[in-house]
Amino acid sequence: MFSICKELHPPTGVEMVTYCYFFDRREKNLVVAGANLIRVFRFVPDIYDISPDDGKPPKMRMECMGEYRFNGNLISMESMSLSLARDALLLSFRDAKLSIVEYDPEIHDLRTISLHYFETDDFKEGWSLRPNSQLRVDPDGRCAALLVYGRHLVIIPFLKRDSMFEEQFMDASDIKPNIASLSRIPALRSYTIDMKDLDEGVDNVVDFKFLHGYYEPTLVFIYEPIQTYVGRLSVRQDTCSLVAISLNVSQKVHPSIWSVSQLPFDCCQVLAVPKPIGGVLVMAQNSLIYLNQSVPPYAISLNSVAPKTTAFPMKPQEDVVMTLDCIQADFLSHDQIIFSLKGGELYVLTLLCDAMRSVRGFHFEKSASSVLTTCLLVCDKDYVFLGSRLGNSLLLRLGDKGVTKVAIEQVGLQGDGEGKNGIEVEDLTEDDDDEIIKLKRSRKALDQEEVEVYGSEKKTHFTLKTYTLEVSDSLLNVGPCGNMTLGEPSFLSDDFIALEDPDLELVTTSGYGKNGALCILERSIRPQVVTTITLTGLSDLWTLHSASAQENHELIIVSQENRSIILQADEDINQVTDSGFVTDMPTIFACNLGNSKYIAQVYKDGVRLLAGAEEVQRLNLDLTSDIVFASVADPYLSLLTEEGYVVLLSLEADRLNTTLTQLHKKSKIEAISCYCDHSGIFTTKPPTADNPEAEIMKLAKVKKETKDDDDLLYGMPDVSDSNFKQQQAANTSRWWKRNRYKHDNVAQSFWLVICRDTGALEIYTLPDLQLRLSAVDFSSSPRILGHTTQKHVVPDDDEQQSLPKVHELLLVGLGYMDRRPILFARIGEDLFIYEAYPYHEDSYEDVLKLRFAQIKHHLIVRERRSAKTKGTSNAPPIRKHFRHFPALGGYNGVFLCGPYPHWIILSTSGQMRFHPMGIDSRILAFSPFNNPNCSYGGFIYCNVDYEFRICMLAKHLSYDSPWPLRKVPLKHTPHFVVYHQETKTYIVALSTGELSAKICRVAGDEKEFIDEPKDERFPLPMRENFSLHIFSPATWEVVPNAELEMEPFENILCLKVVNLSYEGARSGLRGYLAIGTNYSYGEDTTSRGRLMVLDVIEVVPEPGQPLTKNKFKMLYQKEHKGPITAIDSVVGFLCATVGQKLYLWQLKDNDLVGIAFIDTQIYIHQMITVKNLIYIADIYKSVELLRFQETHRTLAVVSRDFRPLQVYGISFLIDNTQLGLVATDNDRNINVYMFQPQARESAGGARLVRKADFHLGQQILSFVRIKCKVLDPSTTKRNSIAIEKRHVTFFCTLDGGLGYLLPVTERTYRRLLMLQNVLANTFPHRGALNPKTFRQINSTDRTLGNPAKGIIDGELVWEFINLSWKDKCDISKKIGSKSDDIIEDLMEIDRISAHF
Repeated sequence: MFSICKELHPPTGVEMVTYCYFFDRREKNLVVAGANLIRVFRFVPDIYDISPDDGKPPKMRMECMGEYRFNGNLISMESMSLSLARDALLLSFRDAKLSIVEYDPEIHDLRTISLHYFETDDFKEGWSLRPNSQLRVDPDGRCAALLVYGRHLVIIPFLKRDSMFEEQFMDASDIKPNIASLSRIPALRSYTIDMKDLDEGVDNVVDFKFLHGYYEPTLVFIYEPIQTYVGRLSVRQDTCSLVAISLNVSQKVHPSIWSVSQLPFDCCQVLAVPKPIGGVLVMAQNSLIYLNQSVPPYAISLNSVAPKTTAFPMKPQEDVVMTLDCIQADFLSHDQIIFSLKGGELYVLTLLCDAMRSVRGFHFEKSASSVLTTCLLVCDKDYVFLGSRLGNSLLLRLGDKGVTKVAIEQVGLQGDGEGKNGIEVEDLTEDDDDEIIKLKRSRKALDQEEVEVYGSEKKTHFTLKTYTLEVSDSLLNVGPCGNMTLGEPSFLSDDFIALEDPDLELVTTSGYGKNGALCILERSIRPQVVTTITLTGLSDLWTLHSASAQENHELIIVSQENRSIILQADEDINQVTDSGFVTDMPTIFACNLGNSKYIAQVYKDGVRLLAGAEEVQRLNLDLTSDIVFASVADPYLSLLTEEGYVVLLSLEADRLNTTLTQLHKKSKIEAISCYCDHSGIFTTKPPTADNPEAEIMKLAKVKKETKDDDDLLYGMPDVSDSNFKQQQAANTSRWWKRNRYKHDNVAQSFWLVICRDTGALEIYTLPDLQLRLSAVDFSSSPRILGHTTQKHVVPDDDEQQSLPKVHELLLVGLGYMDRRPILFARIGEDLFIYEAYPYHEDSYEDVLKLRFAQIKHHLIVRERRSAKTKGTSNAPPIRKHFRHFPALGGYNGVFLCGPYPHWIILSTSGQMRFHPMGIDSRILAFSPFNNPNCSYGGFIYCNVDYEFRICMLAKHLSYDSPWPLRKVPLKHTPHFVVYHQETKTYIVALSTGELSAKICRVAGDEKEFIDEPKDERFPLPMRENFSLHIFSPATWEVVPNAELEMEPFENILCLKVVNLSYEGARSGLRGYLAIGTNYSYGEDTTSRGRLMVLDVIEVVPEPGQPLTKNKFKMLYQKEHKGPITAIDSVVGFLCATVGQKLYLWQLKDNDLVGIAFIDTQIYIHQMITVKNLIYIADIYKSVELLRFQETHRTLAVVSRDFRPLQVYGISFLIDNTQLGLVATDNDRNINVYMFQPQARESAGGARLVRKADFHLGQQILSFVRIKCKVLDPSTTKRNSIAIEKRHVTFFCTLDGGLGYLLPVTERTYRRLLMLQNVLANTFPHRGALNPKTFRQINSTDRTLGNPAKGIIDGELVWEFINLSWKDKCDISKKIGSKSDDIIEDLMEIDRISAHF
């Protein structure tokens, strides 16, 4: 059984973040990573921010500038300045690989600088559990350290920048900021330190960091040489130690310079405190310790548990009760830290230092309560980024709240234990005499020498800065998706209800705790139809503004085969009969000019200019051929004739001036587009003064002047280097001010883009038509388009025939304030999208300092070949496929007409979104339509049946996300969601956490709940209270008064809609809700559970509350002798696992009658059924297939997998008569098993045969299965019978990704497998990670057996679509196929799985 696995929705969780000069030194970028994806953002001022105060940082939006996917899961990411042009990223991948990459403007992608690989048996030393490698970077950029397999420390040294300059650049003219030699590539080889060989014999490393302010790179480790745990604290405590190691990189020696032992056992993190304070902060779960060489330690307990678990001397911190596990922290300044706790609370911690710079106290201030944080970063001291896997990641703006005053009273020496060394906040205007007297008395008591050593003991007053935090922007996160279900969308227009393919939406649970939510995902856009009119023969339509109403579109021009209709759109739509428009022939193009004051109408031999419906000017252009295409950039209008002539019209005052250009003299012109630039990228001038190139030139000169003998002798810090850094710091300190002016002062410019029949793309200035860029090989769709001067070699005749033609162009500004120039092109039958980016490395004069880079997408918009041959010849040709909409429902983008229409949206978030609209097959024409009747996102389109539909976008969805999405916040953790088909409602199992000191004592059947007495500084544990709720999909609100609360300590383990036998239904079955629970009373009590069968019934709603029409009705509930861990129905019977037994029951008269049972393995946590087969997953012992024989009423094991496997999720893979059993495991693999008793390796059918495996790299817990599409969205033709009997299995992952597994025929599999092998070896991969290795099954258990493979990597084979025409031809030749056949295969897979 062969299949293909493809991701549809990228992972959205954020696990790592760094802030660096990613593209160049002009501005810093925020780089976030999660799963195998890196996204790069820049900050742009929020256009809706109403209070631009110059002293205060503005509200910022994050605009995505690049997205990079890797063939491997990122474990850690750091940035480092390796070259003067930009920073490099150090990325470590599972298990022990390190790639150093940086942005390269030549290819507008990441270039790999160096690779490090440590996955050898010497390093592993027999480890099978593989702890994640940890990466750290020296703050001064001298080296990086990577801890692999917990035992080996790899040091990667980097060159000092000064020696580099001496060798490389004798002449300033050699310097270009982009050449590879500028990179500080490791000159010395990386070397390894075995942690056991260190003086201290370091093992079980908890955390390590580089320290600040040391002459040589210095690492500090927290480790636990002899381990302990909570249950052994009475015997062994204070097991952690700290050691600092100085690294002499050139000599490869590493002496230990400082060590501290007997730290609390629960130390979890270490923070290096910057200069001038220095030292480290050790975070333990219940305490906080400041340590520094030759300074006495200062430690505080954060709750009442700390004194009982450690003998380390501590002071209690008043008014603070917290635990520091899962803490994320970063420095706001040298003495202030912002940190986030596991509950999402944000605190600012201030280190209170005396005159000797030793820490004498801590001050905590709670700032806010926010998202549960996975990573935290302070950006330029003005913003804080909180990255999260469990909720939306947030960008917060820091504001000054004011100051608080704090006094520290020192009565005696540090650690004297007189108990008065706490912090007290007091009003400092009144001096308290008693306090002063006390201090004087204690001072006399001190020895004079001690005073000299430690400094005089005064009462120290501190003025602390306090902050406000407000949300600036957020990144949407769908994950972690623990459970998903299919449902029917509640708002579907009547026009689309009778379709043969069911219309569905996906609902997944998302988040945890207060970030809990439900995500409703729809892949395609379903328009809300307002009205439909049939207009036979319609070929195109335009909506126009009139001078009076700038917002609304008042006129609609409809072009038919031999006439044009003018419609007036107010409250209703009426035809205009007498007007200045041409109505006796079809319109080629219509648009507004002069800021919507005028209207231009283009017909085949002329143009009319109108004001409203009144004619102003009539131009008959006496051309030798008809006008076929027009493009506008107010005030310019350019026309293209059939023979390839270009006519340019410009509006001056109220007249159109005409010029017939001479562009056609060289060769015929195929396509044109006018463009108005707001981005400032379209320029021929080199960059301005704040650019890094000029800095580097200056720096090289300074270097030569400042090389002194002293310098070389004493190794002084490099003057020019620090100058450069200071200048950089000054440049970026208030970078948003500079950027704001830069953003405001961009002059607009006008350009004409043309494409010739030779395949060359040229860009001219308007109106004087000076050539500014020429790319000769445009029609072969290369990855990068730049200016080329060589003459285009005319290829042989046969090759000239096959070179695809460019049919249409559109260059348009999208994104934030239209500042992202995007070029759309239809080359052959395919869509190519390019983005302009600044490129200053060319030395050409009078040429645009930019290049175009191809944006990768997975769209195949051509028509199926099988469909083309028959019956579609009557569909009219569409001349204009790209329809730009500037602001439709708040989004800007381009609508793509044609056989498979798509919305391509690029809004302020900066990421391009592709949403299909295949619900109405081929679309001939489209136009945005703002009208009082279409309040939100109105538009008009016409389909292939000439139905003219006025529609709106669904208001409740957000379209600026990979799939149109609605996120419903629940503020509780969702565990299960199911769809109840009869009542069309969703049933959700939620849990609410509460702090509780309650415990349960069980004696026989008696339960006694006792509240344990605890002091007020005790951190109480969190207990989950479970409940069941009904959600109505119309409003996504909870149905009031219908919830079902579980008992205390009762957890819901499974929830399903089960089809049980019922005599009142025609099928003999009816859907009931089945719930299995477990009473978690602690480890001393045997687990028991409860099984419930409920019905959702309709009742008379309460007045004024229409949602209250549904309620739960309890049919059966009973306590059982074990937890109910999995549940389903098989041929009308209820099947459930109770402890280690699996039972079958029949529902009769609201009671369950036992039918059969069987013993199972350890803990069955998932169960699914098909016909009379039951497929179960054990948490540790892999999967089993059981069969229920109704005639004998027996359950029997048919077959099982004998290898140990920690199963996470299970599903079926169905292809006609073949049944595959899918199981996902804790190593992020997908395994497919089959029951094949005739196969030799199945031992007569007792053993399940593993037929396929695939490493996805993300954890899957939940699947849904659905029949393949019956109709192709691009035609109305049915798919073949074989396809109709195939099912697609969709899955969701804990990183927020979605994808599918689809069975394919052997022929398709063989062709795509060859393609996959060629693609894997032909092109370089980011970070030099091989897709073959990444997708190979990854197993920690050393079980015998080879990888079965058998699953195609969809991500890799879809890359074929984005290749250039030449590469496509070469690769198809290599595998003995045609590129059209490959694309046809991919298209079929894409179309039959185009659900939702």
